[in-house]
Amino acid sequence: MHISEYTPADFARAPLMFYYEVTLACDLVCKHCRASAQENAAPAELSIDQAKTLIDQVASFPRQPMMVMTGGDPLKRADLYDLIRHAAGRGLHVALTPSATPLATAEAFGRAKEAGIRALGISLDGADAATHDAFRGWEGSFERTRRMLADARQLELPVQVNTTITRRNFSQIDRLASLLSDQGIAMWSVFFLVPVGRGVEEERILPGEYEIAFQKLWHHSRSQPFAVKTTEAPHYRRWVLRHGGDPLAGPGVHGGRKMHRAPLGVTDGKGVMFVSHQGEIYPAGFLPLCCGRFPDDSVVDVYQNHPTFLALRNPDGFGGICGVCEYRYVCGGSRARAYAVTGDPLAAEPDCVYVPGQDPMPAV
Repeated sequence: MHISEYTPADFARAPLMFYYEVTLACDLVCKHCRASAQENAAPAELSIDQAKTLIDQVASFPRQPMMVMTGGDPLKRADLYDLIRHAAGRGLHVALTPSATPLATAEAFGRAKEAGIRALGISLDGADAATHDAFRGWEGSFERTRRMLADARQLELPVQVNTTITRRNFSQIDRLASLLSDQGIAMWSVFFLVPVGRGVEEERILPGEYEIAFQKLWHHSRSQPFAVKTTEAPHYRRWVLRHGGDPLAGPGVHGGRKMHRAPLGVTDGKGVMFVSHQGEIYPAGFLPLCCGRFPDDSVVDVYQNHPTFLALRNPDGFGGICGVCEYRYVCGGSRARAYAVTGDPLAAEPDCVYVPGQDPMPAV
């Protein structure tokens, strides 16, 4: 399925992105890790048979989502390639997010591609080794990441680079964009910190600084050869729309060229679903509200009918400014950050400075 085939009409029946945390095991100790990953697999990790049954359920959604096999480090799971083959065999578009460790070799990427992986997600959190390695808790991670990018290019595997913005690297946005300009990547996904897991120890940027970051990202979305999107910062869409741009436009927007992009409005529980290594079902990896447990509960039924998912897909029920904002259907704020900061997933986005109705610009 191309992302462009998924529309807002699909929000109620199937996620666009399904994240499966195949293992909690990881050899890194990243400062902002959502999962608080550990060295070894958890005892309650889904077995290969259970994992294949989960994959079968995901493939049964009325519109098949894209499946991202994540972790921890998915390369730590011994039967990973069997799971990839099973998912690909069910027709799923599968992506992989390996950690920058010695396991992430060209041989491993080649095996993953042969098994059916269609894209890689690779994290880069600093424009230099000192910044990135401090994030990742391992000296040498920066160079390993650059090697991973080169290996992916050699294998002609599309890459999305994931960058988490915190106080540590806020000043490096332009340098990061420049560093990525010749890496042949398809997408730069810029994540804005949600204080969960080990991320509670990191310092997120100030609300007003998001607007500065958005301006920089919009500039790079028009000037770099890769597309740019945000994760857990849907108010970037509001910024772009208010400045006469199209949040769905790909690189070279000035020439009218577009890429396949998700429709506006995708956010936690609304086009997104996450299942943990032991089967807990969540609206998103950064929104730890357990809505059931696989295999006892069907992921299709939970997505379509669970009260939490239904509430997250109803922006009219959001609190504070988010519930009355004219951009609530295309933005809606980060539900994960609202929950992390206030304890209420339906509360107003805590890191947005926009005042609804601030000027006569028409609603979208």
